[in-house]
Amino acid sequence: RRDVAALVEDGLLMRFHGGVALPSLPQEPSFGQRMATNEEAKRAIARRAALEVANGDSVMLDTGSTTAYVGRALADHRDLLVVTNCVDIARTLATRNGNRVYMAGGELRADDGAALGPSATAFIAQFRVRLAILSVGAINDAFELMDYDLAEAEFSRVVMDRAERVIVVADGSKFGQQGLVRVADLDAIDLLITDAPPPPDFAAHLAASNVEVAVAAAG
Repeated sequence: RRDVAALVEDGLLMRFHGGVALPSLPQEPSFGQRMATNEEAKRAIARRAALEVANGDSVMLDTGSTTAYVGRALADHRDLLVVTNCVDIARTLATRNGNRVYMAGGELRADDGAALGPSATAFIAQFRVRLAILSVGAINDAFELMDYDLAEAEFSRVVMDRAERVIVVADGSKFGQQGLVRVADLDAIDLLITDAPPPPDFAAHLAASNVEVAVAAAG
């Protein structure tokens, strides 16, 4: 403990509840913090994403602050088949309007109630849906979708593989940021929904890759 305290004091380690980490590693805020960050932008993105979903549709959603808002924006839809690893989304959409909700199994993460790991990915791999709606931790300068957790990235890749159409919901703060784990190339998706026009280099890459971009205005 004395050694750790000295390293923290020198700025070589970062202390957090339950452990320490290298300060140079990208860190993601808690789920509660992310829900409160850029809230209006995320609500606008969620409303736009809900327009892509028809009554009776089949859709997979991962765990993320923006997808949590998407779940809430889908509250008036009917007869959905929803597959998710997110307790918040499952609770929002289950037992209402004739929806069928399938929740991936496994140990639930304390911070956000996400089910992750081999059992969760094996469960969702059994489904084939029309839409996947995914959040991401970052979109880096190499035009890669990034996350901060290996299990989350692995889950997202399986979701992308099991959907006919892949939608990523990400507010403008994600552009040019660096995550820890690569999920996929940006051109692997069909539609990006964000709250502001992407920076010029990202916009050019998206256009060249035939990725549709929808900008949702807040308010």
